Amino acid sequence: MSTLRPGLTPKMKPLSARRSAILSVLDVGTTKVVCLIAKLEPMGASGTLRGRTHKIRIIGIGHQRSRGLKGGVVVDMVEAEKAIRQAVDSAERMAGVQVESVIINMTGGRIQSQGFTGQIVVPNREISESDIHRVIEAATAHTIANGRSVLHSLPIGYGLDQARGIRDPKGMIGSKLAVDMHVSTCDTAAARNLMLAVERGHLQVEAMVATPYASGLATLVDDEAEMGVAVVDFGGGTTSVGVFSGGHLVHADAIAVGSHHITMDLARGLTMRVNDAERLKAISGSAIESTADERELLSIQQVGEDNRDYPTQVTKAVLTRIIKPRVEEILELVRDRLAKSGHGAEAGRRIVLTGGGAQLTGLSDLARRIVSKQVRVARPVGVQGLPDSAKSPAFATTVGLLIYPQLAGIEHFEPSARSSIFGRASGGYVGRFGSWLKESF
Repeated sequence: MSTLRPGLTPKMKPLSARRSAILSVLDVGTTKVVCLIAKLEPMGASGTLRGRTHKIRIIGIGHQRSRGLKGGVVVDMVEAEKAIRQAVDSAERMAGVQVESVIINMTGGRIQSQGFTGQIVVPNREISESDIHRVIEAATAHTIANGRSVLHSLPIGYGLDQARGIRDPKGMIGSKLAVDMHVSTCDTAAARNLMLAVERGHLQVEAMVATPYASGLATLVDDEAEMGVAVVDFGGGTTSVGVFSGGHLVHADAIAVGSHHITMDLARGLTMRVNDAERLKAISGSAIESTADERELLSIQQVGEDNRDYPTQVTKAVLTRIIKPRVEEILELVRDRLAKSGHGAEAGRRIVLTGGGAQLTGLSDLARRIVSKQVRVARPVGVQGLPDSAKSPAFATTVGLLIYPQLAGIEHFEPSARSSIFGRASGGYVGRFGSWLKESF
Protein backbone atom coordinates (compact mmCIF):
# COMPACT_ATOMS: atom_id res chain seq x y z
CA MET A 1 0.00 0.00 0.00
CA SER A 2 1.43 3.35 -0.99
CA THR A 3 1.11 6.76 0.58
CA LEU A 4 -0.39 7.86 -2.72
CA ARG A 5 -3.46 5.66 -2.73
CA PRO A 6 -5.72 7.74 -0.47
CA GLY A 7 -5.22 10.73 -2.79
CA LEU A 8 -2.54 12.35 -4.89
CA THR A 9 -2.49 15.97 -5.97
CA PRO A 10 -1.35 16.56 -9.58
CA LYS A 11 2.37 16.13 -10.22
CA MET A 12 4.48 17.47 -13.06
CA LYS A 13 7.48 16.08 -14.85
CA PRO A 14 10.84 17.57 -13.85
CA LEU A 15 11.94 20.54 -15.92
CA SER A 16 14.82 19.70 -18.25
CA ALA A 17 17.97 21.58 -17.25
CA ARG A 18 18.83 22.09 -20.93
CA ARG A 19 15.56 23.49 -22.21
CA SER A 20 13.81 26.81 -21.95
CA ALA A 21 10.19 26.92 -20.91
CA ILE A 22 7.32 29.31 -20.32
CA LEU A 23 5.49 28.58 -17.07
CA SER A 24 2.40 30.01 -15.45
CA VAL A 25 1.72 29.94 -11.72
CA LEU A 26 -1.28 30.93 -9.64
CA ASP A 27 -1.09 31.99 -5.99
CA VAL A 28 -4.65 31.70 -4.68
CA GLY A 29 -4.73 33.25 -1.23
CA THR A 30 -7.32 34.57 1.18
CA THR A 31 -6.58 38.24 0.45
CA LYS A 32 -5.11 38.20 -3.06
CA VAL A 33 -4.88 36.12 -6.23
CA VAL A 34 -1.67 36.49 -8.24
CA CYS A 35 -0.83 35.00 -11.63
CA LEU A 36 2.75 35.11 -12.91
CA ILE A 37 3.90 34.08 -16.37
CA ALA A 38 7.64 33.64 -16.70
CA LYS A 39 10.25 32.49 -19.16
CA LEU A 40 12.78 30.07 -17.69
CA GLU A 41 16.13 29.76 -19.45
CA PRO A 42 18.98 27.35 -18.57
CA MET A 43 21.83 28.84 -16.57
CA GLY A 44 25.08 27.73 -14.99
CA ALA A 45 25.46 26.51 -11.43
CA SER A 46 24.70 29.03 -8.69
CA GLY A 47 26.85 29.26 -5.57
CA THR A 48 24.09 30.53 -3.28
CA LEU A 49 20.99 29.10 -5.00
CA ARG A 50 22.25 25.58 -5.60
CA GLY A 51 18.98 23.92 -6.57
CA ARG A 52 18.14 26.30 -9.40
CA THR A 53 18.88 25.27 -12.97
CA HIS A 54 17.14 28.15 -14.77
CA LYS A 55 17.06 31.90 -14.57
CA ILE A 56 13.57 33.32 -14.26
CA ARG A 57 12.27 36.36 -16.13
CA ILE A 58 8.74 37.54 -15.49
CA ILE A 59 6.83 38.45 -18.67
CA GLY A 60 3.30 38.76 -17.31
CA ILE A 61 1.66 39.51 -13.97
CA GLY A 62 -1.96 39.67 -12.88
CA HIS A 63 -3.05 40.72 -9.39
CA GLN A 64 -6.60 40.70 -8.01
CA ARG A 65 -8.26 40.98 -4.63
CA SER A 66 -9.24 37.49 -3.56
CA ARG A 67 -12.89 36.54 -3.24
CA GLY A 68 -14.61 33.34 -2.23
CA LEU A 69 -11.84 32.03 0.05
CA LYS A 70 -11.57 31.88 3.82
CA GLY A 71 -8.55 30.54 5.65
CA GLY A 72 -7.07 29.41 2.33
CA VAL A 73 -10.14 27.25 1.58
CA VAL A 74 -12.75 27.86 -1.12
CA VAL A 75 -16.10 28.85 0.42
CA ASP A 76 -17.74 30.42 -2.67
CA MET A 77 -16.91 28.66 -5.93
CA VAL A 78 -18.38 31.33 -8.21
CA GLU A 79 -16.54 34.24 -6.59
CA ALA A 80 -13.26 32.30 -6.42
CA GLU A 81 -13.54 31.43 -10.11
CA LYS A 82 -14.11 35.09 -11.02
CA ALA A 83 -11.05 36.28 -9.12
CA ILE A 84 -8.90 33.57 -10.72
CA ARG A 85 -10.15 34.38 -14.22
CA GLN A 86 -9.42 38.10 -13.79
CA ALA A 87 -5.89 37.54 -12.48
CA VAL A 88 -5.04 35.11 -15.28
CA ASP A 89 -6.55 37.39 -17.92
CA SER A 90 -4.43 40.34 -16.75
CA ALA A 91 -1.26 38.24 -16.88
CA GLU A 92 -2.13 36.90 -20.34
CA ARG A 93 -2.66 40.41 -21.73
CA MET A 94 0.69 41.59 -20.38
CA ALA A 95 2.64 38.55 -21.57
CA GLY A 96 0.87 38.16 -24.91
CA VAL A 97 0.41 34.42 -24.39
CA GLN A 98 -2.52 32.16 -23.58
CA VAL A 99 -2.35 30.23 -20.33
CA GLU A 100 -3.50 26.61 -20.55
CA SER A 101 -2.09 25.16 -17.33
CA VAL A 102 -0.88 26.52 -14.00
CA ILE A 103 1.04 25.47 -10.90
CA ILE A 104 -0.95 26.39 -7.79
CA ASN A 105 -0.29 26.54 -4.04
CA MET A 106 -2.16 25.04 -1.10
CA THR A 107 -2.34 27.20 2.01
CA GLY A 108 -5.42 25.88 3.82
CA GLY A 109 -6.58 22.32 4.18
CA ARG A 110 -4.77 21.69 7.48
CA ILE A 111 -1.32 21.04 6.03
CA GLN A 112 0.49 18.39 8.06
CA SER A 113 3.73 16.43 7.94
CA GLN A 114 4.59 12.79 8.56
CA GLY A 115 7.91 11.00 8.60
CA PHE A 116 8.48 7.47 7.31
CA THR A 117 11.56 5.25 7.29
CA GLY A 118 12.31 2.37 4.95
CA GLN A 119 15.12 -0.19 4.97
CA ILE A 120 16.19 -2.97 2.62
CA VAL A 121 18.97 -5.55 2.60
CA VAL A 122 21.36 -5.39 -0.35
CA PRO A 123 24.35 -7.57 -1.26
CA ASN A 124 27.78 -6.21 -0.48
CA ARG A 125 28.09 -4.37 -3.75
CA GLU A 126 27.73 -0.87 -5.10
CA ILE A 127 24.32 0.69 -4.48
CA SER A 128 22.45 1.12 -7.77
CA GLU A 129 19.59 3.32 -8.86
CA SER A 130 17.21 0.37 -8.55
CA ASP A 131 18.27 -0.15 -4.92
CA ILE A 132 17.46 3.49 -4.16
CA HIS A 133 14.09 3.08 -5.83
CA ARG A 134 13.34 -0.07 -3.79
CA VAL A 135 14.17 1.52 -0.44
CA ILE A 136 12.01 4.54 -1.22
CA GLU A 137 9.16 2.18 -2.13
CA ALA A 138 9.63 0.51 1.25
CA ALA A 139 9.46 3.88 3.02
CA THR A 140 6.23 4.83 1.25
CA ALA A 141 4.52 1.52 2.05
CA HIS A 142 2.24 3.21 4.56
CA THR A 143 -1.35 4.33 4.53
CA ILE A 144 -2.32 7.99 4.79
CA ALA A 145 -5.54 8.67 6.72
CA ASN A 146 -8.76 8.82 4.73
CA GLY A 147 -9.63 12.30 3.57
CA ARG A 148 -5.98 13.30 3.19
CA SER A 149 -4.04 13.89 -0.02
CA VAL A 150 -0.29 13.85 -0.58
CA LEU A 151 1.29 17.18 -1.54
CA HIS A 152 4.97 16.21 -1.31
CA SER A 153 6.92 13.01 -0.80
CA LEU A 154 10.56 13.93 -0.25
CA PRO A 155 13.57 11.74 0.63
CA ILE A 156 15.52 13.79 3.19
CA GLY A 157 18.43 11.48 4.00
CA TYR A 158 19.86 7.99 3.48
CA GLY A 159 21.64 5.56 5.74
CA LEU A 160 24.06 2.80 4.78
CA ASP A 161 24.81 0.23 7.49
CA GLN A 162 25.74 2.39 10.52
CA ALA A 163 26.35 5.61 8.60
CA ARG A 164 23.52 8.19 8.51
CA GLY A 165 22.95 11.50 6.80
CA ILE A 166 24.13 10.33 3.38
CA ARG A 167 22.95 12.58 0.56
CA ASP A 168 23.33 10.13 -2.31
CA PRO A 169 24.29 6.49 -1.62
CA LYS A 170 24.61 5.58 -5.30
CA GLY A 171 27.99 3.92 -5.96
CA MET A 172 28.70 3.28 -2.26
CA ILE A 173 29.05 -0.23 -0.79
CA GLY A 174 27.00 -1.64 2.06
CA SER A 175 24.57 -4.35 3.16
CA LYS A 176 21.65 -2.34 4.62
CA LEU A 177 20.22 0.71 2.87
CA ALA A 178 17.75 3.00 4.68
CA VAL A 179 15.95 6.22 3.79
CA ASP A 180 13.98 8.85 5.72
CA MET A 181 10.96 10.29 3.91
CA HIS A 182 9.03 13.46 4.64
CA VAL A 183 5.42 13.40 3.40
CA SER A 184 3.24 16.54 3.46
CA THR A 185 -0.52 16.13 3.23
CA CYS A 186 -3.66 18.26 3.18
CA ASP A 187 -7.41 17.73 3.33
CA THR A 188 -8.63 16.14 0.11
CA ALA A 189 -11.83 18.19 0.04
CA ALA A 190 -9.90 21.48 0.27
CA ALA A 191 -7.53 20.43 -2.53
CA ARG A 192 -10.40 19.19 -4.70
CA ASN A 193 -12.40 22.42 -4.40
CA LEU A 194 -9.38 24.63 -5.08
CA MET A 195 -8.55 22.61 -8.19
CA LEU A 196 -12.16 22.78 -9.35
CA ALA A 197 -12.21 26.58 -8.99
CA VAL A 198 -9.14 26.75 -11.23
CA GLU A 199 -10.42 24.21 -13.76
CA ARG A 200 -13.75 26.03 -14.11
CA GLY A 201 -11.65 28.77 -15.69
CA HIS A 202 -10.61 26.26 -18.41
CA LEU A 203 -7.16 25.79 -16.89
CA GLN A 204 -5.35 22.56 -16.10
CA VAL A 205 -3.58 22.19 -12.76
CA GLU A 206 -0.05 20.93 -13.40
CA ALA A 207 1.02 20.68 -9.76
CA MET A 208 -0.03 21.71 -6.27
CA VAL A 209 2.67 22.97 -3.90
CA ALA A 210 2.46 23.55 -0.15
CA THR A 211 2.77 27.27 0.55
CA PRO A 212 5.57 26.99 3.16
CA TYR A 213 7.64 24.92 0.70
CA ALA A 214 7.20 27.48 -2.09
CA SER A 215 8.01 30.39 0.24
CA GLY A 216 11.21 28.68 1.36
CA LEU A 217 12.32 28.01 -2.22
CA ALA A 218 11.95 31.71 -3.05
CA THR A 219 13.60 33.24 0.01
CA LEU A 220 16.29 30.91 1.38
CA VAL A 221 19.91 30.64 0.33
CA ASP A 222 21.67 27.29 0.59
CA ASP A 223 23.48 28.01 3.87
CA GLU A 224 20.23 28.75 5.68
CA ALA A 225 18.45 25.65 4.38
CA GLU A 226 21.50 23.56 5.28
CA MET A 227 22.02 24.78 8.85
CA GLY A 228 18.36 24.84 9.85
CA VAL A 229 15.70 27.52 9.53
CA ALA A 230 11.96 28.02 9.89
CA VAL A 231 10.16 29.98 7.16
CA VAL A 232 7.05 31.65 8.57
CA ASP A 233 4.69 32.92 5.87
CA PHE A 234 2.22 35.46 7.24
CA GLY A 235 -0.67 35.19 4.82
CA GLY A 236 -4.06 36.82 5.02
CA GLY A 237 -6.11 33.92 6.36
CA THR A 238 -3.38 31.53 7.50
CA THR A 239 0.18 31.55 8.82
CA SER A 240 2.16 28.65 7.37
CA VAL A 241 5.44 27.27 8.68
CA GLY A 242 8.11 25.31 6.84
CA VAL A 243 11.22 23.92 8.56
CA PHE A 244 14.28 23.33 6.39
CA SER A 245 17.31 21.36 7.55
CA GLY A 246 20.13 19.65 5.69
CA GLY A 247 18.95 21.40 2.54
CA HIS A 248 15.50 19.74 2.65
CA LEU A 249 11.98 20.58 3.77
CA VAL A 250 11.56 18.44 6.90
CA HIS A 251 8.33 19.82 8.35
CA ALA A 252 5.29 21.80 7.14
CA ASP A 253 2.40 23.19 9.14
CA ALA A 254 -0.29 25.87 8.93
CA ILE A 255 -2.22 27.90 11.49
CA ALA A 256 -5.68 29.24 10.63
CA VAL A 257 -4.88 32.77 11.83
CA GLY A 258 -3.32 35.43 9.64
CA SER A 259 -2.91 39.13 8.99
CA HIS A 260 -6.55 39.53 7.93
CA HIS A 261 -7.51 38.75 11.52
CA ILE A 262 -5.51 41.83 12.56
CA THR A 263 -7.51 43.88 10.07
CA MET A 264 -10.78 42.54 11.47
CA ASP A 265 -9.64 43.36 15.03
CA LEU A 266 -9.04 46.96 13.95
CA ALA A 267 -12.37 47.17 12.13
CA ARG A 268 -14.24 45.93 15.20
CA GLY A 269 -12.19 47.80 17.79
CA LEU A 270 -12.36 51.17 16.00
CA THR A 271 -15.79 50.71 14.34
CA MET A 272 -14.32 51.07 10.85
CA ARG A 273 -14.97 49.58 7.46
CA VAL A 274 -12.73 46.63 6.64
CA ASN A 275 -11.07 48.35 3.67
CA ASP A 276 -10.29 51.42 5.79
CA ALA A 277 -8.90 49.20 8.57
CA GLU A 278 -6.62 47.39 6.09
CA ARG A 279 -5.29 50.72 4.82
CA LEU A 280 -4.74 51.98 8.37
CA LYS A 281 -2.85 48.80 9.31
CA ALA A 282 -0.61 49.02 6.22
CA ILE A 283 0.25 52.70 6.67
CA SER A 284 0.35 53.22 10.43
CA GLY A 285 0.13 49.78 12.05
CA SER A 286 2.83 48.56 14.42
CA ALA A 287 3.30 45.53 16.65
CA ILE A 288 5.54 47.29 19.19
CA GLU A 289 4.99 50.32 21.40
CA SER A 290 6.87 53.59 21.18
CA THR A 291 7.07 56.46 23.66
CA ALA A 292 5.76 58.81 20.96
CA ASP A 293 2.63 56.74 20.25
CA GLU A 294 0.52 58.50 22.89
CA ARG A 295 1.22 61.88 21.25
CA GLU A 296 0.80 60.84 17.60
CA LEU A 297 -2.76 61.34 16.36
CA LEU A 298 -4.24 59.42 13.43
CA SER A 299 -7.28 60.49 11.43
CA ILE A 300 -9.76 57.66 10.82
CA GLN A 301 -13.28 57.22 9.47
CA GLN A 302 -15.66 55.57 11.91
CA VAL A 303 -19.04 54.12 10.91
CA GLY A 304 -21.97 55.70 12.74
CA GLU A 305 -25.38 54.32 13.62
CA ASP A 306 -26.78 55.64 10.34
CA ASN A 307 -24.06 53.71 8.43
CA ARG A 308 -22.33 56.95 7.45
CA ASP A 309 -18.63 57.62 7.93
CA TYR A 310 -17.61 60.16 10.56
CA PRO A 311 -14.04 61.48 10.79
CA THR A 312 -12.36 61.23 14.17
CA GLN A 313 -8.89 60.92 15.66
CA VAL A 314 -7.20 58.27 17.78
CA THR A 315 -3.67 57.97 19.09
CA LYS A 316 -1.28 55.50 17.54
CA ALA A 317 -1.03 53.84 20.95
CA VAL A 318 -4.67 52.74 20.64
CA LEU A 319 -3.84 51.16 17.28
CA THR A 320 -0.84 49.30 18.69
CA ARG A 321 -2.81 48.00 21.68
CA ILE A 322 -5.26 46.35 19.24
CA ILE A 323 -2.61 44.93 16.90
CA LYS A 324 -0.04 43.62 19.37
CA PRO A 325 -2.15 40.94 21.16
CA ARG A 326 -3.13 39.30 17.87
CA VAL A 327 0.47 39.28 16.60
CA GLU A 328 1.64 37.81 19.91
CA GLU A 329 -1.02 35.10 19.61
CA ILE A 330 0.17 34.14 16.13
CA LEU A 331 3.84 34.07 17.12
CA GLU A 332 3.12 32.03 20.25
CA LEU A 333 1.16 29.52 18.16
CA VAL A 334 4.12 29.29 15.76
CA ARG A 335 6.53 28.76 18.65
CA ASP A 336 4.35 26.08 20.25
CA ARG A 337 3.77 24.25 16.95
CA LEU A 338 7.50 24.19 16.26
CA ALA A 339 8.22 22.81 19.73
CA LYS A 340 5.52 20.16 19.35
CA SER A 341 6.82 19.11 15.92
CA GLY A 342 10.16 17.96 17.29
CA HIS A 343 12.00 20.36 14.96
CA GLY A 344 12.11 23.26 17.39
CA ALA A 345 15.86 22.98 17.91
CA GLU A 346 16.57 23.10 14.17
CA ALA A 347 14.16 25.93 13.53
CA GLY A 348 15.09 27.88 16.65
CA ARG A 349 18.44 28.89 15.20
CA ARG A 350 16.91 31.22 12.64
CA ILE A 351 13.46 32.46 11.62
CA VAL A 352 12.71 33.90 8.18
CA LEU A 353 9.51 35.95 7.96
CA THR A 354 7.74 36.36 4.65
CA GLY A 355 4.24 36.85 3.24
CA GLY A 356 2.22 40.05 3.10
CA GLY A 357 1.80 40.22 6.89
CA ALA A 358 5.58 40.20 7.40
CA GLN A 359 5.66 43.86 6.29
CA LEU A 360 3.97 44.96 9.52
CA THR A 361 6.22 47.34 11.44
CA GLY A 362 7.74 45.77 14.55
CA LEU A 363 6.86 42.18 13.65
CA SER A 364 10.48 41.05 13.49
CA ASP A 365 11.25 42.67 16.87
CA LEU A 366 8.32 40.87 18.49
CA ALA A 367 9.36 37.59 16.83
CA ARG A 368 12.83 37.93 18.38
CA ARG A 369 11.27 38.15 21.83
CA ILE A 370 8.85 35.24 21.39
CA VAL A 371 10.27 32.76 18.85
CA SER A 372 13.97 33.22 18.12
CA LYS A 373 16.69 35.83 18.49
CA GLN A 374 17.77 35.49 14.85
CA VAL A 375 14.98 36.85 12.63
CA ARG A 376 14.96 38.44 9.22
CA VAL A 377 12.24 39.55 6.80
CA ALA A 378 12.77 37.99 3.37
CA ARG A 379 11.85 38.92 -0.18
CA PRO A 380 11.99 36.58 -3.21
CA VAL A 381 15.50 36.35 -4.67
CA GLY A 382 16.91 35.31 -8.02
CA VAL A 383 14.11 36.51 -10.31
CA GLN A 384 14.08 39.19 -13.00
CA GLY A 385 11.28 41.35 -14.35
CA LEU A 386 9.22 41.78 -11.19
CA PRO A 387 7.76 45.29 -10.89
CA ASP A 388 8.83 47.24 -7.81
CA SER A 389 5.42 46.73 -6.22
CA ALA A 390 5.93 42.95 -6.38
CA LYS A 391 9.46 42.89 -4.94
CA SER A 392 8.10 42.30 -1.49
CA PRO A 393 7.53 39.42 0.94
CA ALA A 394 3.90 39.26 -0.24
CA PHE A 395 5.05 37.65 -3.52
CA ALA A 396 7.44 35.07 -2.07
CA THR A 397 5.04 32.14 -2.50
CA THR A 398 4.21 33.11 -6.08
CA VAL A 399 7.87 33.24 -7.08
CA GLY A 400 8.52 29.96 -5.25
CA LEU A 401 5.96 28.26 -7.49
CA LEU A 402 8.18 29.18 -10.47
CA ILE A 403 11.21 27.63 -8.76
CA TYR A 404 9.45 24.39 -7.81
CA PRO A 405 9.56 22.76 -11.31
CA GLN A 406 13.35 22.90 -11.17
CA LEU A 407 13.29 20.72 -8.04
CA ALA A 408 10.26 18.53 -8.77
CA GLY A 409 12.51 15.63 -9.79
CA ILE A 410 13.63 14.95 -6.21
CA GLU A 411 10.12 13.93 -5.18
CA HIS A 412 9.05 10.31 -5.33
CA PHE A 413 5.64 8.98 -6.28
CA GLU A 414 4.72 5.44 -7.23
CA PRO A 415 4.46 5.34 -11.05
CA SER A 416 1.52 2.92 -10.96
CA ALA A 417 -0.54 5.20 -8.73
CA ARG A 418 -1.55 7.75 -11.31
CA SER A 419 -5.01 8.44 -9.93
CA SER A 420 -5.64 11.98 -8.89
CA ILE A 421 -7.57 13.24 -5.87
CA PHE A 422 -10.67 12.96 -8.02
CA GLY A 423 -10.28 9.18 -8.00
CA ARG A 424 -9.29 8.70 -11.62
CA ALA A 425 -6.75 9.93 -14.15
CA SER A 426 -9.00 12.62 -15.53
CA GLY A 427 -8.30 15.41 -17.94
CA GLY A 428 -9.73 18.02 -15.60
CA TYR A 429 -13.24 19.44 -15.61
CA VAL A 430 -14.01 18.36 -19.18
CA GLY A 431 -12.62 14.88 -18.57
CA ARG A 432 -14.79 14.39 -15.51
CA PHE A 433 -17.86 15.61 -17.41
CA GLY A 434 -17.13 13.10 -20.16
CA SER A 435 -16.79 10.31 -17.62
CA TRP A 436 -20.14 11.31 -16.12
CA LEU A 437 -21.79 11.10 -19.54
CA LYS A 438 -20.38 7.61 -20.12
CA GLU A 439 -21.54 6.41 -16.72
CA SER A 440 -25.02 7.95 -16.98
CA PHE A 441 -26.07 7.11 -20.54
